[in-house]
Amino acid sequence: MSSKPLLCGLALLLATALVAACGPTKEASVPDQPVESQPKPAEAPPPPDYAAEAQVFLDGYLADLARLEKAAVLAAWTASNSGKKEDFDAAAAAELELKKLHSNQAQFQVLNALLEKRDAIPPERARALEVAALAFRANQLPEELLTRMVNAQAEITQLFNTYRAELDGKKLSNNDLLALLEKEKKSAKRQRIWEALKQVGAQVGPKLVALAKVRNEAARSLGFSDFWDMQVRLQEHDPERLLKLFAELEQLTDQPFRDMKATLDQEIGKRLKLKPAELMPWHYDNPFFQAPPPSAAVDLNVFFKGKKKEDVVEQARRFYAEIGLPADDLIARSDFYEREGKDQHAFCTSVDRADDVRMLLNVKPTADWQETMLHETGHALYARLIRRDLPFNLRDSAHIFTTEAVAMLFGALGSSPVWLVDFAGANPKQATKLGPAIQEQRRREQLIFARWAMVMLHFERALYQNPEQDLDSLWYDLVERLQLLKRPAGRKAPDWAAKPHFTIAPVYYHNYQLGELFAAQLRASLARDLGLGQPFGATSWKGRADLGKLLTEKVFAPGMLQAWPAFVQAATGAELSAAAFAAELK
Repeated sequence: MSSKPLLCGLALLLATALVAACGPTKEASVPDQPVESQPKPAEAPPPPDYAAEAQVFLDGYLADLARLEKAAVLAAWTASNSGKKEDFDAAAAAELELKKLHSNQAQFQVLNALLEKRDAIPPERARALEVAALAFRANQLPEELLTRMVNAQAEITQLFNTYRAELDGKKLSNNDLLALLEKEKKSAKRQRIWEALKQVGAQVGPKLVALAKVRNEAARSLGFSDFWDMQVRLQEHDPERLLKLFAELEQLTDQPFRDMKATLDQEIGKRLKLKPAELMPWHYDNPFFQAPPPSAAVDLNVFFKGKKKEDVVEQARRFYAEIGLPADDLIARSDFYEREGKDQHAFCTSVDRADDVRMLLNVKPTADWQETMLHETGHALYARLIRRDLPFNLRDSAHIFTTEAVAMLFGALGSSPVWLVDFAGANPKQATKLGPAIQEQRRREQLIFARWAMVMLHFERALYQNPEQDLDSLWYDLVERLQLLKRPAGRKAPDWAAKPHFTIAPVYYHNYQLGELFAAQLRASLARDLGLGQPFGATSWKGRADLGKLLTEKVFAPGMLQAWPAFVQAATGAELSAAAFAAELK
């Protein structure tokens, strides 16, 4: 890609400034001549056309970005589906090429020079330059350092994807262990299952600490205090505002969480024949207590008895068709079922920021996987319905937390009695009768996840502030304070490292909770704009294509055209806050 037009324009400005400052040199002087013999003064060069120069830069850069990003996404997709080392090596190499595009110092200089003249550049092009600058700034690193980061992350990611814990002499997947934990009643056996779910942490922990140090080295070379600070700022967050918002959230949820957990502990204790004071982390079903155990009053899996895994996919497909957001093509491109070597989790990826959007899941006929199917399809639809006429790098969600919000908005409907009747074939009387218990379970989910997100935010910030500290103890300090769980006596292990997000999505988890805040705010604004006389989740969405239309216009189509604060204001009519989220917890 050529940067000559820009440099020529800037050179003209510089030459003009030098002449004006210094005057003509002695060598440039000429003898006096009669006026009539003086040559006509040369016409002044036209002022630089910064709008055109910006377009030239973007044409070249975005073409390279589209090509390299597609190669990286396809390589990662192949590796996630195969689990083979050679495929992870290929994915790491493709990602490195993408990072090298953004490590080009000469192009970064041109980009910064253009941004200094943003007032002379059309807003859409200026925003594309701003987004490009965020990517370039994060990668102004020596190739050797970039290579170390990419290779270390790829090594840990492959370990997560292929690791199978051992329990009683058998190799088991995460899904297998979670199913065992949910059914087991004996504390000693529950503890062994829980410890098996943490086994990968011992393998990953030292590698993650080493990677954190490399990431910090990279961040500090770019002028940031550490990797956490860099990531947060490059996500267009103000760190102080982010921490203030989470402090407010902690205060708003503290007493509701304490009250809810006291009741929950009574229920768990009764089920497992333990006193609440005896409960340990392995008694809560989820190995990180990021979601509640099935309610003593209702288990949503009752609505999935006799169903096949394919039914979960079909029910989601029918729902999205009803709200005017058909997802058939997205479903056709995706991979939904378990097999050896495949990534055990779930994600959505856009190959070309156009039609080729895919999902990876490991669907089973359960309420959790139904919610996940709705969640990931929400991500996929958002990615596919962004305006195609935007510059390539603006064809993305307004922010990573806004696509999470959309996914959460839809995922939550999977636990709505009305949705279960309309799309999962639930018995209407049974669903209505269980409605209050379902609503309380949803409230528990919101409270428990909010406290868990706080653990992740504060731990990850501390991890990068000082990777050498006693991280194992720090983890349980936060777990005790924010989740009110007891630390296992005498346990010294990197249980925190069993969470794959520290590797595959570093300094990201706060965006899930911001997504919950925006989802609540979005529900309130959609209910207002659609004239709903009842809560969003209590509405029947059969034949309600108006929902899809409104979301497409207000949320999906704009892409990254605006920075997220302006986008949230335009989409919902208010700044992002915890108010709507807190109101839903009452």
